[in-house]
Amino acid sequence: MSDAVAPAVIDLNADLGEGFGRWQLTDDEALLSVVTSANVACGFHAGDPATMRRVCELAVERGVVIGAQVSYRDLAGFGRRAMDVPPGELADEITYQIGALEVFARAAGARVGYVKPHGALYNRCVHDEEQAGAVIEGIRTAGGALPVLGLAGSRLHEAARRAGLPVVGEAFADRAYTAEGTLVPRREPGAVLHDPDEVVKRALGMARDRAVTSLDGRRVEITARSLCLHGDTPGAAGLARRVRSELTSAGVRVRSFV
Repeated sequence: MSDAVAPAVIDLNADLGEGFGRWQLTDDEALLSVVTSANVACGFHAGDPATMRRVCELAVERGVVIGAQVSYRDLAGFGRRAMDVPPGELADEITYQIGALEVFARAAGARVGYVKPHGALYNRCVHDEEQAGAVIEGIRTAGGALPVLGLAGSRLHEAARRAGLPVVGEAFADRAYTAEGTLVPRREPGAVLHDPDEVVKRALGMARDRAVTSLDGRRVEITARSLCLHGDTPGAAGLARRVRSELTSAGVRVRSFV
């Protein structure tokens, strides 16, 4: 019997299509040469029809899985402002966003492969059972057993499991963690890491050791099949290429979860 240990496998995802009209935030073309899953903005926090179409076409061309990055309706605040949206209304808005992206994905020769909430909605669904349930209801209405990408152990994943939807745990190499395994809010000092060496080091630790050091110095176990590489920070594409290169050199297989 072989004692060989199976190599670690990780997906790399990034938030893409986060532009509007002539304004473009992310270097979609460069990042689509690195990531294996694309979280495409669906028009509620960023994105417009032409951008969604273009990103879907590029993703298919590069062999990248298309995911719907759904959000509160908050273009002015980039989806990062806390909102109280009635569950029924939120569910309909989630369905609407997935449906819009699905049209462009199909036109490009693919399908929407998964769903991930964005910004304030992502953070809200970690703890809020009602909002998490509304997101899952919206996904179910959109049709198909779409995997739900999010923080492992979140209310979102609990609701997804109850609904029979697959869940995929996610980690962030460039974000600080609390001792409870949640993300440090962006408004707090040290919430976002800017040192490329530290980001690469954390990505390797998350993929191989399934652990991260919290902001207060504690070791936190994580369950992640996917690493998010933010595309809206300076030098994002170059850092993403470096992370993928270092993972591959360390024997980690980079592959989509879909």
